[in-house]
Amino acid sequence: MMCFKSDENSIEITSNALREGKVCILPTDTVYGFSSIIGKSGEKIRKIKGREENKPFIVLIDSVESVKKLSDQEIPQELLKFWPGPLTIILECNESFKTESGYETVAVRCPGEEWLRNVIRETGYPIYSTSVNRSGNPVLTKESEIIEEFLPEVELIVRDGDSESSVPSTIVKLEEGGWKVLRKGAVSL
Repeated sequence: MMCFKSDENSIEITSNALREGKVCILPTDTVYGFSSIIGKSGEKIRKIKGREENKPFIVLIDSVESVKKLSDQEIPQELLKFWPGPLTIILECNESFKTESGYETVAVRCPGEEWLRNVIRETGYPIYSTSVNRSGNPVLTKESEIIEEFLPEVELIVRDGDSESSVPSTIVKLEEGGWKVLRKGAVSL
């Protein structure tokens, strides 16, 4: 199934699909991403993408406050000024999310795209996100290529045009007394 982000009911269609555990391809403020609610539906993304079992996904949240569902770690104000936006921050999981995810850390981003934050809010859960490509291949940025490659394998593609000029998020990891840039991207630190 496909819809356009500009469709009047696109948020409802997308949030319903996510709540049902479906894998969707969604436009973000960076590149298109495979998305699903956190939990077992991540395995569907791994299968489609051909991704390693032990490599975690970025978790997208609808607001800065929502990070408390995932981590108790304090985020420095120097980094919070980039949220919402294309900055991914690796934090230590709180006990609850550590039990749920099986990981010690979580890569979290509050996307700059208001439409996407509204989808997450309507879904009622944070969502996984990872770039649209097969593991080891370049990220697909042309809508036509995404549709041709993945339409048979996902339940929903939300169309919003090509993302060729988009840059992935910057990824930082909090460390004692500061942070370390792990991937340079859309935010310059």
